[in-house]
Amino acid sequence: MTTSKPQTEAATDTPAASPVRQLSVFLHNRVGALMALVKLLTEHSIEVLGLSLQDTTELALVRLVPSDPESAEMLFIEKGIPHAVCQVTVVELREPQKMLPHALSALLAAEVNIDFSYPLFVRPTQHPLLVLHIDAPDIGAKVLSSAGFKVLMQEDLSR
Repeated sequence: MTTSKPQTEAATDTPAASPVRQLSVFLHNRVGALMALVKLLTEHSIEVLGLSLQDTTELALVRLVPSDPESAEMLFIEKGIPHAVCQVTVVELREPQKMLPHALSALLAAEVNIDFSYPLFVRPTQHPLLVLHIDAPDIGAKVLSSAGFKVLMQEDLSR
């Protein structure tokens, strides 16, 4: 049995590349609220590439990675939808059983903290993609890239 070593493909070295942006929205915990949000985006040709939902009694926190974060943000502003935008790190896991512990170890060694994570729906290369919100995104991306991981940029995800 041979094990493949991760290939280094650092999209972060491209000066024109922009980091992946996540939009966070608080929704009232009502039936159909998430569907209405996704439908609004879809009606404006904005795909939801990844989504995380945390539910509470009265509110739900929706974190999403849209195909076009600028247009999604402008749409939310137009419609008066309160939101926040932050940078996230998207890493490709070619062999999830081996790669996830390797990625976490690399971040731990660099003392980069993970606040939350979730998978993406899209997989441009058919490998699993993991969204990481980390306390030092630039350092985290460099650490992961140096450890042989492909760190994706917004242009890698948007069509």
